[in-house]
Parts: sequence; structure tokens; C-alpha cells
Amino acid sequence: MFSFFLAAMLLGFVFNAAPGAVFSETLRRGLRDGYRPALLVQIGSLVGDATWAALGLTGLALLLDSAQIRYPLTLASALYLAWLGYQSLRDAHRPPQPSDDGQVAAGSAFAAGAALSLTNPQNIVYWAAMGGAMAAIGVAQPTPTHLAVFFAGFMVSSLLWCFICAGLVDWFRRAASLLWHRLTYAACGVVLLGLAGMSAMELV
Repeated sequence: MFSFFLAAMLLGFVFNAAPGAVFSETLRRGLRDGYRPALLVQIGSLVGDATWAALGLTGLALLLDSAQIRYPLTLASALYLAWLGYQSLRDAHRPPQPSDDGQVAAGSAFAAGAALSLTNPQNIVYWAAMGGAMAAIGVAQPTPTHLAVFFAGFMVSSLLWCFICAGLVDWFRRAASLLWHRLTYAACGVVLLGLAGMSAMELV
């Protein structure tokens, strides 16, 4: 069972370390306000990760994979990603100053991470396919114990990644020049707008 836990942790690291909207928003917030907002974007995303993981591991993700659910979720995701992409490109043009109110910045960062994760329609597909991933690591018919161990391993690695990612972003913030900050904001904006476009294409 310990090896199963380690396999779940590895899948969690792969899932969380993949570049995407949450990482781009973590980078954008971290460049402006440092370690804490970057960490809170990551921790906020755990709300969505835990929700989708629980639904997927109990089989409910398959029930949610319908047009009635996916269409509004995809639309919300596309609009939110486009808004964040616009903000990032604006920041590239005029790099923002650190927020005056750290409490507001922290709450906003947490909410952004949660919203990005909860509105990501790809999470439905990922967790609906998790049964096949379990079979690949030797558990063809998972018991409730297997599901609990897998969930624990995934969430432990996800939590660890929050601190690792925020630390790397804060290090980059301190080490990089203003030019690199602006280029990073621009890159994040392009990525977020690209993801928004990809989400919108799924509606056609």
C-alpha cells in the first residue's frame, strides 16, 4: 500500500507541475507581491483539485461529463482566463507596484487559484480517466481504502508543490531584472489568452 501511496504522490506532482493557468497566475501574482500571494494561488487551487479528485475517485466525474455541465463550465473558464490574460498583458506594459493591502491581495490570490481549478473542464476528463491510471499501477478494482490512500498521496504531493512553486517564483522575483519581469508578464498573458481560446474552441 505504501508503494501505491508513492505512485499517487508521483501522479500528483506530474499533475501540479505541468505548466498551465494556475502556474501562470501564480507567477503573475508572485512577481507583484512575493511569496505569500504565490503560495495562496497554489493553495486556492487545491480547493478545486480536492473537489475534482473526490468526484473522480467516487465515479461522479463521469456523471458531470455532460453538455449541460461542461458547456457553462467551459464558458466560465474561457472568460476568466481571458480576463486574467488581459491583466497580465497590461502588467507587462506597465509593471504593477506591490499591493498596499496585503490582506486583500492574499484573499484575491486564494480566490483566483480556487476559481481557476474549479472552472477547468479538463479536470473532469482527467479524473474520469483516473480508474485507468489505477489499473496501470496494479489496482484494477480499487477498494475504498485504495481510494483514500490515493487521495491522500495526491493531496500530500499537491500541498508540497504549493510551497515549492511559491518558493521558486519568489526567488525569480528577487533575482530577475525588471525587463525579465515584463517579459514574464507578457508570456503569462499569452499563455492565459491561448488557454482561453482553446477553451472557447471547445464550445464550437
